Amino acid sequence: MSENRSLFDSPDSVSSKEARDVPLAEAMRPNSLEEIVGLETLISPGKFLRAAIDSDRLPSLIFWGPPGSGKTTLAHVIAKRTNARFVSFSAVTSGIKEVRAIMEAARRTRRLQGTSTIVFIDEIHRFNRAQQDAFLPYVESGDIVLLGATTENPSFEVNAALLSRCKVVVLPNLTHENVKEILARAISSDRVSVFEVGLTDDAVEFIASISGGDARQALASLQLVIETSPPASRLDATGVQEILSRRSLRYDKSGEEHFNLISALHKSIRDGDTDASVYWLVRIMEGGEDPMYVARRLVRAAAEDVGLADPDALRLAVAAKDAVHFIGMPEGGVVLAELAIYLAQAPKSNRVYRAYEDAKAEVLNGDDPPVPLHLRNATTSLMKNLGYGKGYDYAHEHEEGTAGMTCLPESLVGRRFYEPSDAGREQEIRKRIDALRKLREDR
Repeated sequence: MSENRSLFDSPDSVSSKEARDVPLAEAMRPNSLEEIVGLETLISPGKFLRAAIDSDRLPSLIFWGPPGSGKTTLAHVIAKRTNARFVSFSAVTSGIKEVRAIMEAARRTRRLQGTSTIVFIDEIHRFNRAQQDAFLPYVESGDIVLLGATTENPSFEVNAALLSRCKVVVLPNLTHENVKEILARAISSDRVSVFEVGLTDDAVEFIASISGGDARQALASLQLVIETSPPASRLDATGVQEILSRRSLRYDKSGEEHFNLISALHKSIRDGDTDASVYWLVRIMEGGEDPMYVARRLVRAAAEDVGLADPDALRLAVAAKDAVHFIGMPEGGVVLAELAIYLAQAPKSNRVYRAYEDAKAEVLNGDDPPVPLHLRNATTSLMKNLGYGKGYDYAHEHEEGTAGMTCLPESLVGRRFYEPSDAGREQEIRKRIDALRKLREDR
C-alpha cells in the first residue's frame, strides 16, 4: 500500500529508465477528464459524475465495467483533482489487516485534521463478504469515501450492506472507434514514435478489432508490436497478426460473462437464429468453457425449447454429448455446432416444460391427495382386503390401448397439465392425446 504511488505515479515523476519500463497503457493514461475517451455519457459537463468530481464532493462509488474501460483512469483523475487525502491499493495484493490500518488512519485524520480520505480499491470483488464488512462502519460514519473498481456484477460480488451505501457507476464498453482513437494518440506520442515503426491503417484496425473494447489490451498489443519489430519497418495487418497470433477472449467461467454468453446461446437457439447460435457457441468454446457443460446446456434446450415438437432433438443432443466425450476437443466443437444448428432450426414447443412446471406447482402447493386405490399394488392380503388394486383395468386388453380409467386423484380429475401445440410432431401427439381423452370420457 502507498498513498498515490503504486497505481497512480506518473512516468514523469520517476527516472528515465523507470519511465521506459512503465507499460504503455500506464504511460498513456489520461491526466484529465478532457483526455478520457469513451466515457462522455458519464463525465460530460452537467452529468452527475462530472459535477461530483468538479465540486470535490464525491459520494462512495463502485465503478463497474469491463476490463480496460476506464475504471482506474477515473480514479487516477480524481486523485489528481481532489483536495482530500487519497489512498489506493489493490484487493489482489492487500490483506484485511492492511485495510483496517488504512481505515483507522482515515478516521484519525478526519477527527484531528478535518481532512476526508478517499480510498480507492481496485478489484474490490477480490475481497470476500466478511472482508468487505470491514469498510462498513467507516463508510457509514463518513470517515472515508469509498471508490471501488470491479469487472464483476456488484449485485453478486459486493456485500449488500456495503452496496446499499454506494452508488454504482456503470462504465460502457469502449467502441471500436474509441479504441482506434486511443491507439492513434499512442502512436503519435514520443513513447512510440522513438521506435520508428510504422503501422498501416489496416494494422491499426486489426489491433483495435482484437481488443474487444479493452484499451489496456489494445495498448499492450501495440507495445508488443513496436518493441519487437525492426526499426524503420512498416507493418500491415498480416505482419501485426503474426506477432500477436491469438487474441485473448473475454470470458470468465465463474463470472457474469459466463452467464451472459450461455444466456445468449440458449436464447438464440430458442429464437431459431442458427447464425447467432453458432457465433455464441464459438465465443464460449474459444473462451475455454468445459465442452461437457455446454453439451449439458444444449440437452436442456432440446428438452425445454424443442420438446416433443421434434423428439429427435433430445436424442441428437444426448448423442452429441456422448460424441464430445468420446472424441474430445477441439474436434468436439464441430459436434456441438451441429447440435446448436439443429436445435435452432427445429420446430419449437415448451409444452413439456410447462407441463412439468404446472405439475410441480400443484405438487408443492396442493393438498397431496392419496393415490387412488385402483392404481395401488396389493402386495399383501391386508392391502387386498383394504381395496388396493380393486377396479384396475389392464390397458392392453383393450383394442384402443386404454381402459379409460381415472388415473389422477379425485380432486384433480379433469385437470390438464400437458397441452400439445401445433408445432412439428406435437400436432400428431395432440391428436392422439385428444382421442385418448375422449375415450376416457366416454367410458
